[in-house]
Amino acid sequence: MKKITALIIILIGLSGNSSAQCDSLQANRYVTRSTTYGVGYTNILDTYLSPQEYTGIEGRVARETIRMTKLFDGHISLQNFFQANLSYTHNHTEDNNTFAGLVNWNYGLHYQFRINENLKLLAGGLSDMNGGFVYNLRNSNNPASAKVYVNIAASGMAIYRFKIKNYQMVARYQANVPVAGVMFSPNYGQSYYEIFTLGNSDGVIKFTTLKSQPSVRQIFSLDLPICYSKLRLSYLWDIQQSKVNQLKTHTYSHIFMVGFVRDLYLMKSKRGNPLPENVRAY
Repeated sequence: MKKITALIIILIGLSGNSSAQCDSLQANRYVTRSTTYGVGYTNILDTYLSPQEYTGIEGRVARETIRMTKLFDGHISLQNFFQANLSYTHNHTEDNNTFAGLVNWNYGLHYQFRINENLKLLAGGLSDMNGGFVYNLRNSNNPASAKVYVNIAASGMAIYRFKIKNYQMVARYQANVPVAGVMFSPNYGQSYYEIFTLGNSDGVIKFTTLKSQPSVRQIFSLDLPICYSKLRLSYLWDIQQSKVNQLKTHTYSHIFMVGFVRDLYLMKSKRGNPLPENVRAY
């Protein structure tokens, strides 16, 4: 009898451990990850380098991970979004060119309002970190301008799931607007030699608001089921502007992107059937 009781206790313990491991696996399993690549048009102005606008082509790569958390009874999702771009542009007289690049990382939380089984509205905030450059090929004294700024951004999102015949598709719109932050900017007419060699760095770190940095990043995407994953088609409208230290800058980008979306521990669903509502972040 003692042996039977001990055996039952061991089996219950193993069952509990297996259940915990299963829950742990499920918590990690329902993660939506995407990688997209794109190309498009960009318009760049940086009056530190030139009063002229430069237009041309831009290439961009983006990687996103989004998952649900346990916060607020499972209504909070975590978004990790990284993107990098490189552009080559020319002025309207076609006698000068620039190279420009920027790395952007957003990391933050959204509260999910589940309107019905097909529609979600999300609202939250993100950290918005940026670093890059603009290099003018003909300037001699000040050929480059550094781009370094960090913001707290308000973020909103709408996610709509719908079907065409038996195929489940997902449409999304997201907008991120920087509310307040810190930006590095030289003063008007000040060289980087003065800042970093001579130590004349007064006023090069500025606090920014919606007034001095009116910017927005908007993403429209459509996910189409393909075999065991999804094809993502996206349009990115990226507006970055600033007016700091008597210098004006802007970068207007229109980028079309394509890539794939996958779930961690992939679910075998040829028609892109959705994950259970209580664990689905997207």
